[in-house]
Amino acid sequence: MPEWMGVDWVPLHRIPTPRRLQTLAVLQWSLLFILGPVICYLLFLYILLFTQFTYVPLFYLAWILYDRNTSSTGGRRINWVRKLKIWEYYRDYFPITLIKTEDLDPNKNYIFGYHPHGILACGGFGNFATEATGFSKMFPGITPHLLTLKANFYHPLIRAYILYCGVCDVSKESINWILTKKGTGNAAVIVIGGADEALLAHQNSYDLTLKNRKGFVKMALRTGSSLVPVYSFGENDVFYQADNPKGSKLRQFQEMFKRLFGFSPPLFHGRGVFNYSFGFLPFRTPINTIVGKPIHTEKIAQPTSEDVDNYHKLYIEALSSLFDDNKTKYGVNEKTKLNFV
Repeated sequence: MPEWMGVDWVPLHRIPTPRRLQTLAVLQWSLLFILGPVICYLLFLYILLFTQFTYVPLFYLAWILYDRNTSSTGGRRINWVRKLKIWEYYRDYFPITLIKTEDLDPNKNYIFGYHPHGILACGGFGNFATEATGFSKMFPGITPHLLTLKANFYHPLIRAYILYCGVCDVSKESINWILTKKGTGNAAVIVIGGADEALLAHQNSYDLTLKNRKGFVKMALRTGSSLVPVYSFGENDVFYQADNPKGSKLRQFQEMFKRLFGFSPPLFHGRGVFNYSFGFLPFRTPINTIVGKPIHTEKIAQPTSEDVDNYHKLYIEALSSLFDDNKTKYGVNEKTKLNFV
């Protein structure tokens, strides 16, 4: 590989076409979620102030306001969008693999807890917002709904992109709608650790923000849905995050930013389009996503703290077992344990 000025450059003349297409697929996805909001707002501001098409952003803003509840009422899934060829290239870039441990009954509803968050939940998107890894064939009769922050549905163009992929918001109203208004065979996929866990996403790290995250358990009990632990080996390894130990000035700033804006700003880098040393593309690191066995619940309209704590404990035990049973297959030391914070 050619190296110049300490940078490992991509040998363009030796890269086969499929790998180029894989990089392109991940590039469009990364641009959308890392720079997309800024690009979209600047584009709309330019159109509004400096062109004769002033009405376009105004009409689009009116549409967003009119359509604002769609992300909380089941979304706007378009299956052919989820099956686009570009998602197969996205899958093969890492690659991402989905592994089933047990069949799921389509006559029930489910809450999938996805761990870890990583920087951008690359595996979560590939497995549950597209059909690239064959979710519908692997779990016939189950419709996955990957959930994300409500704020993401106010970004121009991005909202349509994720709505068409079947993504909904992670509000209580949205989860309740998916699990009670759409019949059976639905799975609400929640990245439990959220923005806090993104700040723990270091390579070879196994820290999960879960000890005090119990809202998803309460929703499962209220709707009578089964809990399904999901662990993605490699999710934390596709980016490098700057050291930000608890109490450091960087971490304090990140936590303050999260309190103010609702999402965290991890300081990270991956590789570039034309080099392997730095950039905002994820590294080509395998992501192996294991879907665990469901924990069936009783429907309890008003679950007590004891009810929630009991099922939360069962969930943590099931997630730990899922990790321990599979870790050595994916290069994790046998003595390594999940750390719940």
